Order: sequence, then C-alpha cells, then structure tokens
Amino acid sequence: MVAKDVRRNVREVPGPCAQWGSLDADFIREILDLVGDKWTVLVIGTLEAGPRRYSDLAYGIPGISQRMLTLTLRKLERDGLVTRTAYAEVPPRVEYALTPLGRSLLSSVLELASWAVDHHEEIKSHREQQDDTSSKKPREPEPALSVSKVIP
Repeated sequence: MVAKDVRRNVREVPGPCAQWGSLDADFIREILDLVGDKWTVLVIGTLEAGPRRYSDLAYGIPGISQRMLTLTLRKLERDGLVTRTAYAEVPPRVEYALTPLGRSLLSSVLELASWAVDHHEEIKSHREQQDDTSSKKPREPEPALSVSKVIP
C-alpha cells in the first residue's frame, strides 16, 4: 500500500512545516489533534500529582462527561501516555497514571493551560471587539484563491 503524499501539492514556503517529510505530516497532525484536545490537556494536568481513580479524575475536571473521560483515557492509554492499573479488590479499584512519555508532555501541556489563563481576559476583549465590529458592518468577501491544475 502506498502512503498518501499529503504534501505533494503544497507550495514550498519557509516555516516549521518545511522540515516535515510527507510521510510524517499525517502523524504529526494526528498527535497534535490528541495533545491539543481540551480534555487531554486537562486529564494530563490532573494526573500531574500522581495516580488518580476514575471518579477523582471526573470530579477534578469540571464539565467532562463520563463518555468523554473514558474516550480520552483510552486514547491516552493507547498512545502510551497513561497507564491503567486495576486492583483485585472489593469494590474494584482502577487508577490512572502518567507514563514517562506522558510526563515528558506534562510541562508543555501545563504551559499551554497557563498561557490560556494568563491571556483569557485579553482574548475575551478581542473577541468582543471583533463580534461588535462584525455585527455592525458586513464583511468583505475573502478573495478567491486561484487553483491551477498541473497535468503531468
């Protein structure tokens, strides 16, 4: 099976994307989708202090549904960022913890969350200004991009 060359028709411009190979691009986007997900950020941040039971995670992450917590934990476990340990007790006890790989992501995740808190008011203000401006006058249409088809 031949890997899809997602960058084949991308114009060469300087920037961080220039250093990625075509085969890496899909995987990089997939990982960025995972680690950029709000629930992933909050689950990893909550596990900073050590192993947590499912109910403690649910309580510590306001707004997360049981379904989203379960799905997020499964994705993180699949990618090797979180471990799940089940104890043979009555009642059964299950704990989740960061792996060394998950810990290596922790500082970036906490920095991102901290940035969001630090800039919350500023972003909120910009949104309000933009919303006020947008509601008062119609926006100019975006210029059409010209796409030329290259036939080999």
